[in-house]
Amino acid sequence: MKDTCWMLEWKVLGITMICPTLFVAGYLAWKTRGTEEFYINLAICFWISANAYWMCCEFFKHVEIKDYAGYPFLVGMVCVAVFYIRRLMGKGNPESL
Repeated sequence: MKDTCWMLEWKVLGITMICPTLFVAGYLAWKTRGTEEFYINLAICFWISANAYWMCCEFFKHVEIKDYAGYPFLVGMVCVAVFYIRRLMGKGNPESL
């Protein structure tokens, strides 16, 4: 819904949707801590944060600083890399996940 508001340029509703979207993503990451899915859910949190920052930059005409959204996107990619590295390293040993 947040991205739809962004596309349609509904600023108030789009910005309002940031908190519940981040809350749900954070809740899912918290619930999966200690499991192998944690890193994927953590990556999603970072990607939603980056996406929300980018949306706000476009809404408020600060497009010159929207490039900073790349940092949380990059951290999210690192989280996914950790997920796959841990999965590959623990392939023969389920207890290492």
